Amino acid sequence: MNLKKELYLTCKDYTVSNKNFDLLYNSEFEMLETFPQPIGEELAGYYESSDYISHTDSKKSLIDKVYQLVKSYTLKNKLKLINSFKTEDKNLLDIGCGTGDFLFTCKNAGWNVIGVEPNKSANNLAKSKISKDNNTVIFSKVNEIVNIKFDVITLWHVLEHVPNLDAYILELKSLLKPNGVLVVAVPNFRSYDAHYYKQFWAAFDVPRHLWHFSKNSIQQLFSKQEMIVNKILPMKFDSFYVSLLSEKYKSSKSNFLKAFCIGFRSNCKALRTKEYSSLIYIIKNT
Repeated sequence: MNLKKELYLTCKDYTVSNKNFDLLYNSEFEMLETFPQPIGEELAGYYESSDYISHTDSKKSLIDKVYQLVKSYTLKNKLKLINSFKTEDKNLLDIGCGTGDFLFTCKNAGWNVIGVEPNKSANNLAKSKISKDNNTVIFSKVNEIVNIKFDVITLWHVLEHVPNLDAYILELKSLLKPNGVLVVAVPNFRSYDAHYYKQFWAAFDVPRHLWHFSKNSIQQLFSKQEMIVNKILPMKFDSFYVSLLSEKYKSSKSNFLKAFCIGFRSNCKALRTKEYSSLIYIIKNT
C-alpha cells in the first residue's frame, strides 16, 4: 500500500519490550500505520507474554477478571449477530480464534466451525475445548484452508494484526461464498477514549497492532475488492476495558472509577458521533 504518511503519535509497547513506535497518519485512507513494523519471528516475539490476555484464560488480575466477565456476555451477543444472517450451510470460519470460546459457543449452537490461530499455546487450548470429537479443525494459518467456502467469516480484533492488508482482504474474499458475510471488529482511533488517552490508549497496542482504522479506511480498503460495508455496530464494552488498561499505562494504577467514567463518557459522546471505542463492520461479498 502506497501511503502518504506524517507523524501522528509516538507510543510505547507496554506489554513486552517497552520500546517506542511511531504512528504514521495516512490522510488518503484516514488510518494510522505503526512504524517500524516488525515481521516474521520478530513480530511473533511480541505476542509471547502472559499479559496478552486473548491467548490465555487467565483470571489472575482485576483486569483479567473484567475481561473474562465481559467476554462471557459478549459471546452471547456475537452468536445472536451471526444467527441473524441468512446462510446456506451454517459454515463459519473464525480467524484469530484465540482460546476457542467463540468457536465453542457457535458449535454448540449448530454451526459447522473451523478456526485459525497462529499462537501455539492458544491454538492448543482451543483444540482442548472443542476438538474432542475430532470434527473441528483449527489451523495455524489461513492459507492452510483449501477447497472450502464459508457462509460467515469472523475476525474479532484481528485485522489490525495483519501485515499485508490488500492481499489478506483478497484472501478473505476468496474464502467467502457469493453473498457471504464478513464480520470485522477493530478498534476505532477516532473514538473519544482514544483522543483522551492519546499515546497511553491501550488499543494502539504497538507493535502488535500494525494498523489503526477509521470507518472511512475500512470502507475504502474493502471496496477495493468489491466488498461492501452494509452495517456498522458498536462494541460498547470495549471503551470500559480499554480505559481500564489505559489508566494502568498512564498512571501505573488500575483506576477503576476513572476508567469507568472515561468509558461511559466515550459511549455517551458516541451516541451522537457514532465513533465508539471499537466497531463491528458487517461486510458483504459481491
